[in-house]
Amino acid sequence: MTQFFTFETLTWPEVAELPRDTPLVLPLGNGYDAEKVAEALSHPPKIGMLPPIPYGWPGSGIEVPEKRLGELLANLLDSLRDDGFSHVIGLAPPGVFQPNRRMFHGALISLPPRPQPVNSLPDPRQGEEPPVLVVPIGHTEQHGHHLPLNTDSLIIQTIAQKAVEIADQPARTLPVFPYGVSTHRTAFAGTLNTGGRAFEKFWLATIDHLVWRGFDRFYLISGHGGSCSFLVNIIKYAGERHTRIFAATTWLHTSDRIGMESLKAHRRSNTGGMGHAGELETAMVLHLRPDLVHMDRCVDEIDFIATDSYFMDWAEGGVLVANPPWDDDTKTGAYGAGSLATSENGKTWLAAAAREKADHISQIHEQQRRREARRIRGFGRWGKILAAGIDRSGTSG
Repeated sequence: MTQFFTFETLTWPEVAELPRDTPLVLPLGNGYDAEKVAEALSHPPKIGMLPPIPYGWPGSGIEVPEKRLGELLANLLDSLRDDGFSHVIGLAPPGVFQPNRRMFHGALISLPPRPQPVNSLPDPRQGEEPPVLVVPIGHTEQHGHHLPLNTDSLIIQTIAQKAVEIADQPARTLPVFPYGVSTHRTAFAGTLNTGGRAFEKFWLATIDHLVWRGFDRFYLISGHGGSCSFLVNIIKYAGERHTRIFAATTWLHTSDRIGMESLKAHRRSNTGGMGHAGELETAMVLHLRPDLVHMDRCVDEIDFIATDSYFMDWAEGGVLVANPPWDDDTKTGAYGAGSLATSENGKTWLAAAAREKADHISQIHEQQRRREARRIRGFGRWGKILAAGIDRSGTSG
């Protein structure tokens, strides 16, 4: 009988030890019959299931052009092949990608899942003010010897949900998207990579779809630092393409005034202790999923090659932007002092991060309201634009 395991809850040394002929399956959505998956793969002893891609395909509730999703999915599968896995498979609903199977090297199976579309979003054209759509983007990547691969997804999903709950302005959150960009992925096993260009094109297409549905306020938030510069590009492209929306992003979380004040008040580590899989992320996962944290394996690494303008410590990274090899600075994949983390601090910092994001939601609403009021009054060039019949997304009506 085939044993299934969840890839995202492993640590990178556990991925490194997996036999390279272990089948790894990346599904579009949930609800597939495990027995049918095993049957399609000829009943191997073990199958690893990767985090499902929650939307993007026909019937998911949020659709993008198949090419855009396909490029992203192909890059993820190739990440695993680059790690030496020989049996990497995409799993899609019937009909999806049928004409384009070659981009997956033939490694695509189709099975009918139970319907699970992202169907909880309101219709923003039905009277009420459109909500801010909070879009949490995590990742599946190594976090040292002691934290699971889904650390970034766990953290940013929780922050997004809590922020929407406590926000004093309308807001909704999409399901967490569990993949981002890792340009350092070859250094340690288990790190996936969507590819920067494919990531940008996928998210631009997603915003295009949501703008077409009438949404005009977006907050893309990342639990993974490697995606942040690409999210800035996406926001800039989206703002240029859709001139009557307000789309924003930030550098990670717990990084504005509310979060930074909380970090400074409670942290036990010095500068360098919160880079990656350090005190902050370890504390948060200790609070959220202590069963997935292996503190007995935690190794503190703070010997980052630092200068005044380039160093590693969460939001405080200096003004220099660079991307040297990851394994110049760490032997275990961690940057920081994870051993100093406590669940109590994790709870405190998650709450601060949620308050920070809720404050940003309010600011996004205020920005959009005030800007729309100016546009409607014909401020600057808007008088001519509106007279020419431009709709709310910035395209000709």
